[in-house]
Amino acid sequence: MKLNRLGLWLLGGFLALVGVVLGYGGVQLLMLGGSFYYALAGIACLIAGVLILQGRKLGAAIYILFFLATLLWSVWEAGLDFWRLLPRLGGPLVIALLLMIPWVQRALSAERRFAPMWQSAVAAAGVFLLSGAFLANGGMGNAAISDAANATVDKTGNDWREFGRTAAGDRFSPSNEITPHNVSKLRVAWTYRTGDIKENYPNTKAAFMFEATPIKIGETLFLCTPHNIVIALDAATGKEKWRHDPKVNDTGVAMMVCRGVTYYETAAKVADCPKRILAGTIDGRMFALDSETGQRCQSFGKNGEIDLREGVGQFEPGFQYSTSPPQIVGDVAVIGGFVLDGVSTQMPSGVVRAFNAQSGKLEWAWDMGRADPGPLKPGETYTQGTPNAWTPFSADPALGLVYVPTGNRSPDYYGAHRTVAENKYSTSVVALDAKTGTVRWSFQTVHNDLWDYDNPAQPVLIDSLTKDGVVPALILPTKMGEVYLLDRRDGTPLTAVTERPAPAGDIPGERYSPTQPWSTGMPQFAPEPLFEKDMWGATPLDQLWCRIDFKSMRYQGRYTPPSTVRTLQFPGNFGVLNWGSVAVDIDRNIMIVNSSAMPQRALLVPRAEAEKLPQSDIKNGHLGLSPQSGTPYAVDFGPFFSKLGLPCTSPPWGQIHGVNLDTKKIIWSTKLGTTQDHAPLGIAVPGVFNIGGAAVSKGGVTFIGATIDNYLRAFDTQTGKELWKGRLPAGPQAGVMTYTSGATGKQYVVIATGGHAFMRSTPGDYVVAYALGD
Repeated sequence: MKLNRLGLWLLGGFLALVGVVLGYGGVQLLMLGGSFYYALAGIACLIAGVLILQGRKLGAAIYILFFLATLLWSVWEAGLDFWRLLPRLGGPLVIALLLMIPWVQRALSAERRFAPMWQSAVAAAGVFLLSGAFLANGGMGNAAISDAANATVDKTGNDWREFGRTAAGDRFSPSNEITPHNVSKLRVAWTYRTGDIKENYPNTKAAFMFEATPIKIGETLFLCTPHNIVIALDAATGKEKWRHDPKVNDTGVAMMVCRGVTYYETAAKVADCPKRILAGTIDGRMFALDSETGQRCQSFGKNGEIDLREGVGQFEPGFQYSTSPPQIVGDVAVIGGFVLDGVSTQMPSGVVRAFNAQSGKLEWAWDMGRADPGPLKPGETYTQGTPNAWTPFSADPALGLVYVPTGNRSPDYYGAHRTVAENKYSTSVVALDAKTGTVRWSFQTVHNDLWDYDNPAQPVLIDSLTKDGVVPALILPTKMGEVYLLDRRDGTPLTAVTERPAPAGDIPGERYSPTQPWSTGMPQFAPEPLFEKDMWGATPLDQLWCRIDFKSMRYQGRYTPPSTVRTLQFPGNFGVLNWGSVAVDIDRNIMIVNSSAMPQRALLVPRAEAEKLPQSDIKNGHLGLSPQSGTPYAVDFGPFFSKLGLPCTSPPWGQIHGVNLDTKKIIWSTKLGTTQDHAPLGIAVPGVFNIGGAAVSKGGVTFIGATIDNYLRAFDTQTGKELWKGRLPAGPQAGVMTYTSGATGKQYVVIATGGHAFMRSTPGDYVVAYALGD
């Protein structure tokens, strides 16, 4: 009996304590105009807990009545979505079931061994509701497997010559050996380790991201590592052919990133390297290597390299460097650069330059602060702090255009100092003449960007059927989850674009655009606007904290202006879509889009106040307080997470979609990835944050990694059904590619899997290839 009483004291005491916390938080929420549920729940739990402490059966009855109300309220707010119901009902259901245990009933009432039938029925209803919701939400696929597209397998060799396979960036492979009917037979064909991993660089302070998409030329794969080591592998076996280590200096670098390398064949006779690999570095260089041997091309620049810091002016190491491969158009290599966010108005230029791919000579430089794209005069430098272009470009050689997605002018969350030219070309796609560097046209996706809504993705070039016939088109994915379809000859929208009113802010001197463009003629991948009921958490307690935090912030939708009052930005600067871009199945005219939804909080801190606060490392503008020197405000921003480090918004946080490009309609959507490698006990909540690109194949299969769990996945391109997943040794935050080897006749699917420090996925240095088992 003493043991039973001790159990009651523990149960009643815990329930009373929960009641106090819920009641206190619930009153705060009510004062902010939020839900009344938590205040009432706190009162009910406190009363029930005290009565249970006293050994009175009335306490159990009150709690079960409270649980019944919770059950009804949960369904009203969350419907039958299991992962939204679980944090509302999971904890309360456990306590309800404990109260049904015979020894608890005996301790509460000497003459009763079992709970009253109505109380048991309420608890059972909670079990059935959650179980039914789990089963209803458990299926990953949403349709049957489609028929294979081709009866005859193409066993001829085919290449993946550029970051997006071609200059158009469509990520569509003609390989068709792997189909929806046999993809389940994929097995690891080979694995290669680069050696470029944190443990081998103990003095490196930078965050590692292995984001490379290999290219394939002939029977060789070429890729780069975070330290810009270029490696050549046999496409069929993964055996190393050569490697070149440029010995980069990573001092001051915030993010170790190399997304890929570029292949170029010279048209004229040269002294060396008629076939060469070009790559930029994190310390401001671009070098050329013989693709056969890995040796420096002495005909390119000096000792096979050129200095990309020339003309950019004085700046701290790590403030500007190349993260994406140069784009070849004719005989020029066009390259942009990443500029560190959030630091100062006096940052390096976002200049885009074209170099002769044979000699390394500068051909032109697009600097929006200078009218002349020609060479600098002695003593001149490119314009400081202009919007940068850090993601891969695409090109149309027939039109002689290179398509450059731009970001905003540094720093990100304050724009009163920006010039007319900077505002004109920021957060846009700009079509540059490949021979002269002059602007042929531009299209802007955010006016006066104050949210770090860089255009992060490589534009994808397709032929689009319109009422006027087939038009050369450009698909532009954006961080906001908008996708624009433009005529790539002149930038004219091919589908409706609507200017909608945008909220004005309250920062003196700031300029706010009264409207913002919305791509209303294409599908939206942006999540719906947030409401209090969309808050999430592992338990009712941290869900309550998220609700209080949500109601405490200013939120006016997608374009909520930054303020000295805490604001919620949704989507955040991580973006709904990012550098992985979209993939297009050219045969089926289906666009594949992987999306994420990560809100963030933001606060402008007046300069005088900011000077009194602990400053984060100024070279790491993504953590803590970003100084924004040269403006009246620093900025404090970060993801909108609970005290437990969990997202405050309900899942799914990531999906993959198929879009019919003829009808411009989403034909399927599937939750992408799970929390298996992040959640306690490997709990697999479906639909997670992802970054990286998909590849589509003629065989009708879409391949993608990208997620924070360690898997490569295959989907039926036509139906969205998940067909297969392969376990990887590290996080797959990279672009996947596929090809057929001429040596073996097999189709291979290859991905770099080394993790992403900011996404906290499993680190590594692996390149993994899959092929069908014999």
